[in-house]
Amino acid sequence: MRRAEKKVQERDQIEAIIAQARVCRLGMIDNGVPYVVPLNFGYCDGTLYFHSAHQGRKVDILKTHPRVCFEMDVDLGIRKGDTACRWGARYRSLIGYGTVAFLEGLEEKVRALDIIMAQYSDENHVYLEESVRNTLVFKLTIDEIEGKQSE
Repeated sequence: MRRAEKKVQERDQIEAIIAQARVCRLGMIDNGVPYVVPLNFGYCDGTLYFHSAHQGRKVDILKTHPRVCFEMDVDLGIRKGDTACRWGARYRSLIGYGTVAFLEGLEEKVRALDIIMAQYSDENHVYLEESVRNTLVFKLTIDEIEGKQSE
């Protein structure tokens, strides 16, 4: 990272950014072309969890190329300046890499869905078994992650 003073490395700071983020952008390669999708997510113990329909471009890519990049951020607003060149954005962001695996078992899918829901709500949730079976759930095991902040 070019500006070392903006780097976020401590695990607790990284996890605080994850806890505040609401969208995770998943980056993949489709026939040599970058493809990025914004997704709802959950996080637990170094793993991101996602849900999806069973079909679609994203799923096709992940089945062929499970190695991905991801990004998430927390917008802290705009910092005004006395000239245009002194304006700036305040943010905290993460970028990382990992490998995707699809979850098959009903119990592991429900656990992952609970983790996803916990990102957005502290309520307990009940899932219809048919809905869980009809939902594709996958996890991203994080290999590398780095943060940046500008406050």
